[in-house]
Amino acid sequence: MRLTPTERDRLLLFNAAQLARSRRSRGLRLNVPEATALIADTVCEAARDGRRLAQAIEAGRSVLGPDDVLPGVAEVIGDVMVEAVFDDGSRLAVVSDPIGVADHPATAAAAAAPGAVLPGPADPEPVPAVTLTVHNTASVPISVTSHFHFFEANPRLDFDRAAAYGMRLCVPAGSSERFDPGGTHEVGLVPIGGGRIAIGFAGLVDGPLDAPGAKTEALRRAAACGYLGAEEQA
Repeated sequence: MRLTPTERDRLLLFNAAQLARSRRSRGLRLNVPEATALIADTVCEAARDGRRLAQAIEAGRSVLGPDDVLPGVAEVIGDVMVEAVFDDGSRLAVVSDPIGVADHPATAAAAAAPGAVLPGPADPEPVPAVTLTVHNTASVPISVTSHFHFFEANPRLDFDRAAAYGMRLCVPAGSSERFDPGGTHEVGLVPIGGGRIAIGFAGLVDGPLDAPGAKTEALRRAAACGYLGAEEQA
């Protein structure tokens, strides 16, 4: 049987998770690789069962608690990230606080101890710079991830492409927005940060977003390729 590298990685993850399940059933507490594999595999299996991204992430977050792992493991494991295959395509799932250490009584006690490292205030909720109405004209659901250049999203999504240039979804990193077939709903967008260079995606920019003439050329390419919402702007 010939397997792709992705399929081999999935089997390796599954086998590691099965080892973790076996040891856990014998009453053993898990180490870092075992706990990480079990959390990631739980997300992948939830996706395979037809659950949506948020549901799969919650399944991964709830599979283990601090009492299921060796001392120090919960503090070592940060976000668990795994690419899972959902009904509408592959999505990156990010499981934050995967072992529930933030809600454990021992965490509160440790925070009160002398010399404890306390988290700073949470970042304020981002405010959308642009709100657009998006209509999915396709016969299948379409998902767009958090940091995808929204201007270059699926050509069957009908929205104001010019207004979306240089923007991404105003959602938490690693999450996504799903557009059901024939459905219409509003999304908030924020400017892409950093160096504002868009490489890849749909290939409509492939360079600095703010370079002279870049937006005009991207709109021309989008219209030529049949992207809805770009025709009247080109």
